[in-house]
Amino acid sequence: MAFRIHGVFSQRSEESLTTRESSLTKTEWQKKLTPEQFYVTREKGTEPPFSGIYLDNKEAGMYHCVCCDSPLFSSEKKYSSGTGWPSFSEAHGTSGSDESHTGILRRLDTALGLARTEVVCKQCEAHLGHVFPDGPGPTGQRFCINSVALKFKPRKH
Repeated sequence: MAFRIHGVFSQRSEESLTTRESSLTKTEWQKKLTPEQFYVTREKGTEPPFSGIYLDNKEAGMYHCVCCDSPLFSSEKKYSSGTGWPSFSEAHGTSGSDESHTGILRRLDTALGLARTEVVCKQCEAHLGHVFPDGPGPTGQRFCINSVALKFKPRKH
């Protein structure tokens, strides 16, 4: 099956169907997502603090991107930061300080007039939240992520 992705043809199998997600139109995203999911993930919005469904979730499992289903954060790295959003000390697939095997990218965000580090999904570029240098050891990072940008999948027992 051939796919045209960003002007390049590629022979891919069923697993690459999510690759197309990064090039969906605004209208296609609006059909796929709820209005709140669209606002946060596609328009770089933020859900109100203490409103997210995963804020107090303590179940074991994996948090995936709501847009493309890429695995992003493990419940093992989730902690209560008291900030009002689900917080993680590192992204799934992190090895030391190497994030090359994770499902996230970091980007400079100056939208509010100050420099922050935005966290986006590597697969579909969905806005997830931000990362701050005030988290617990050993990483010292706090990935502050919107619940609405996530889909939780419990660990199978």
